[in-house]
Formats: sequence, structure tokens, C-alpha cells
Amino acid sequence: MKKMNCANLHGIGDLRYELAEFPSCGEDEVILQLKCCGICGSDLPRVFSKGTYHFPTVPGHEFAGTVFFDPKGELTGKGVAVFPLLPCFECESCKKEQYATCEGYDYYGSRRDGGMSEYLAVKRWNLLVMPEGLSYREGAMCEPVSVARHAVRKLGIRPGETLLISGAGPIGLIAGQWAKAMGGAQVFYFDIDARKVAFAKTLGFAEYSGGEEISCALEGTGCSEPLSKCLEALSPGGRMVLMGNPSGEVALSQNHYWHILRKELTLLGTWNSSFRPEENDWKESLAAMAEGRINVKPLVTHAYPLEQCGEAFEMMREKTEFYLKVMLTMNEEK
Repeated sequence: MKKMNCANLHGIGDLRYELAEFPSCGEDEVILQLKCCGICGSDLPRVFSKGTYHFPTVPGHEFAGTVFFDPKGELTGKGVAVFPLLPCFECESCKKEQYATCEGYDYYGSRRDGGMSEYLAVKRWNLLVMPEGLSYREGAMCEPVSVARHAVRKLGIRPGETLLISGAGPIGLIAGQWAKAMGGAQVFYFDIDARKVAFAKTLGFAEYSGGEEISCALEGTGCSEPLSKCLEALSPGGRMVLMGNPSGEVALSQNHYWHILRKELTLLGTWNSSFRPEENDWKESLAAMAEGRINVKPLVTHAYPLEQCGEAFEMMREKTEFYLKVMLTMNEEK
């Protein structure tokens, strides 16, 4: 039986670079030869504290590669990005093609094996052919670009409006690019890590000092203090989208709750991205990267070969270096 290399999580804190069985291919699948897989901030607790839904599991939900085998012979050799959510297609959300809120979804990299591997069987429905000239690193960034687009669209930014973003990580920085592309006048950031704000300024964004008029806010941390700061900053009639995944309880003081009421603020939640014919964040994201409207290349600060997956995760956990997006690379990159 043919073997392949992968990063396999056998238990909390037990990530192993090892050989695994080469994947089999169903009639509705193709076999990908993976090229790049991003390490998401959510992958750190999956590996070190929370675990995945079963063990062993190959992590990774931000990935791109080449179609190695297509039983229909249509996509072989094509470069593709992969929407990692597998809907049940039976619940009420799925009937409305609102797959992000599917009640019985599966997911590459947490509920089933994901992209930190040399090869992977992927459902044909989840594939997006990459535009010519787009690198596999950019293709692997399609997931955070799509998540950012989904969140920013909910804000309904109008030309000339200002946006405040809490959290200057990869998704926050991509969201700032989308805001500018959609007509926003200026994007301000604050972050507990001053180096991230400094990096944001190199991309043409600004640091929030407290005196600016803020039309919209995007809360990207899932923490109480940044949420409160965003509520304070918003002008009357402002809008905010909550995007950050909370790692614990999130609380508001009475005074900050009053900001919502007295300023008549609009608060919306966002989850994942849209992947349906009439609204597909993924197709729009691939096109925007190919056309240069969204530039993710500066955000990829580190790339490790797959065999150094342990070193990559340790660096991120211990924060021994400044990083934004860390990639694992497999096979040959184009």
C-alpha cells in the first residue's frame, strides 16, 4: 500500500510527522497533491489544549494544491483552493444554501483529516479552480480572505466611512484591505501587540489613538476589553460586526451596554463565509487576489516544510518570533 507523509495529531500536544495510508478516492472526490497549508490561530488550541473531534486527525483547513487524480478526468492537473466546510445538505440552513450555519456539518482539519498532508481526498463540490498566475500560498490564503470579506460585507461600508478593527492579525489586516476596496476612507487598528499595529501601518493603515470619528467597527479578538473599546469608539448610529472567537467569558459593563442603547448601534455576528452561486466569498476572493485588489503576500511571514510542523507550532505557541501567517509547504510549489 502506498504511503504519504502528514502531520498527525494523536492527542492533545501530540503532533507527529509520520507516514499514513495514501487516501482512497470516492466517486464525488478527487485526490489533491497538497502544496501549502496555513496554520490558523484556531489550530493552536486544537493541537495544544482543546483537541480535535477524534484522534488521530490531520489538522489544517487553509490549503491549496494540484488535482493529482480525478476519476472523471476533468480537473487533473488544475490548481485548486478548498472550501473546508462540508454541509449536510439536509437541514433548513442548507436548504437555503446558508452553509455556514449548517446544523450537521463536517470540516476538513478538525472533524476529518485536513491539509497538513502530502495528499488528501477532497469532495469535488468544495473545489475552486485557482486563476492563472496565483501562487499556492495565495490559494491557501483564500480561507482567511473569504472570512474577512464575509465580515466586512456585513458592515455595509459606504464611501468615505472609517473602520476600526480590534486585532491586527492576518484576518484583521485582510479585512482592512477589503474595507478600502469597498470604498472605506481610512482603517484604524489597535492590538495588544504593538508590532502588529506597526506592521499594519506599513500597509497604509493607521493606529487608533482615541480621537478619530469611527463609522464602523470590526471586533476580531473575542475578548471583553477590545469589545468595550470598540463600543466606546463608535459614533452614534455606528455599526459593528463581531468576528473574534471567544476563548472564555465575554462581559460588558453597564456603561458599555449603555453605549449600544444610547448611540443606537447596530451589532451583527459573522461566521465563516458564503459559498453559494449567488454569493460566493471564495470566488470573489480568488479574483481579488489575482487582480491585485487584495495582497496577502506580505502577510505570509514564515514557511516551514511539512516535516518541520512541530517547530512551526512551537514557534507560534511560544511566540519566539514575530509572525503573522505561518505556512506549511509540501511537494513542489509553482
